[in-house]
Amino acid sequence: MASATADPCAICLGEISRGQAVFATWRDVPAVEQPVPAPAMPPPRAYADDDPVAQAAVQAPEVGEMALKTHCEFPPVARDASCDSFAVLVHATAPGAAAADAEAPRAPLDLVTVLDVSGSMTGNKLALPKQAMRFVIDNLAPPTVLAIRLVRMSDDGKASTKRAVESLVAGGSTNIGSGLHVASEVLADRRYRNAVTSVILLSDGQDTCIRHRDFTELVPLPFRAAVNRPGPIHTFGFGSDHDAAAMHTVAEDSFAQCIGGLLSVVEQDARVVVECAHPGVRVREVKSGRYESRIDADGRAASVEVGELYAEEERRFLLFVDVPVAEATEDATQLVKVRCTYREVATGRAAVVGDDAVVQRPAEVTDPEASVEVERERVRVAAAEEIAAARAAAERCAFEEAGRILHGQLYRVHVSLESAPGGNPMLDVLEEELEELEECMEDEEEYERVGRARVLKGLSSHAQQRASYVAVRKRSASKRERERAPQPYMTTTMESMVKKSQKLREEHPTSPPPLPEKRKRGSDRS
Repeated sequence: MASATADPCAICLGEISRGQAVFATWRDVPAVEQPVPAPAMPPPRAYADDDPVAQAAVQAPEVGEMALKTHCEFPPVARDASCDSFAVLVHATAPGAAAADAEAPRAPLDLVTVLDVSGSMTGNKLALPKQAMRFVIDNLAPPTVLAIRLVRMSDDGKASTKRAVESLVAGGSTNIGSGLHVASEVLADRRYRNAVTSVILLSDGQDTCIRHRDFTELVPLPFRAAVNRPGPIHTFGFGSDHDAAAMHTVAEDSFAQCIGGLLSVVEQDARVVVECAHPGVRVREVKSGRYESRIDADGRAASVEVGELYAEEERRFLLFVDVPVAEATEDATQLVKVRCTYREVATGRAAVVGDDAVVQRPAEVTDPEASVEVERERVRVAAAEEIAAARAAAERCAFEEAGRILHGQLYRVHVSLESAPGGNPMLDVLEEELEELEECMEDEEEYERVGRARVLKGLSSHAQQRASYVAVRKRSASKRERERAPQPYMTTTMESMVKKSQKLREEHPTSPPPLPEKRKRGSDRS
């Protein structure tokens, strides 16, 4: 038994009497052997709690292959003529999908929703995202999984997710960046992966936690990567609109359109590759909107990263090439070889389609007829560029300049429509859009109220060649005309889902809750 005056050594547990302790700093103690660093442990996966997915249980419907076609600005070019920046249109069309009903098999989806429940959503305004989310949940089916936690959309999964949505309460600040960061982690940590991945963000205002106006920092790095991105982020904004019924309609129908698209993804990793066939041909420019494109230094090849395509979606890209003088015996010149590689969602199979752009080379050409398809795309691209220029003018409060820009482009669309045989649906929609944007940029008040949101949606839609739900704003239009107004880039599946949303609204009409009173400028907004 140890004596009362001895204490156990804290290191060896032996007896030590008072005054016998010896101390040394850690670095003075000789090491018996070289320390072995502990292996680095990966951080815990905080969101690895997703439901298992039975990959073979439901398969996406098998569809046909992509269609790829090229159109030359002028089919014939005189043999002794050369052309700089000769336009070649590359037109890719995804195959159609099965009927968009509850029984049709769909591409399995991993969907993460980021909902703004900040203080500005206090009161009845929070009912808008809740109501929209109920529609989303009702129209998802296994093996699709939806995050709050990544829950399989079985009957039990739908019920638990609805309970989670209904339990949301408003409060705090608007931290969009943090919400998207969590969404990125949810997708990174998941143990099971479906073929299609997407994030939906719904907010009513600006991020109150960002220090400056570089909004790119709100997007997590994985979503900004050039390759291997987790998936697209679809954003929905609630503005300061006092028409509560209209806001509910837009919320429901825009969500319906988005879900209709996500459930009809048929192709992924699509990539257009262009190779010059004739030794004298060079690619000078590619008009590809938001899709990343590159041209080799010698101009002999180019590519466009297309990515994901919904059923029936189309992508048009303009190439501008230099066409050389033909040989005396040359009847046709093969300009470029175009190929599109992609992966089928239904089978996972890699596929490729192609087409060659060829012009005839007669000895003489008199009054050649320009390609209607190429002209249509020229006008669309020019309109998108002019809308961007008008927006830049409006941001400087130069509203007269913005109006002149839009009016000039509207005139050019009129001219193209008059020369188009049988009309052109895209140009019809473009004409209507330009007229509305011109109204929205009459003055600062109108631009701040609705103009900026509309112009940004239009720019996004044209840059991606993908439908973006926009309520038609013509004061003279009836409610029925507004709901049936044509939307550019709409697909059958999107239209079907929007009609389903509208039918449910007619069968089960509800009185939308009033929106909270608009806060005065300078008040505390979270």
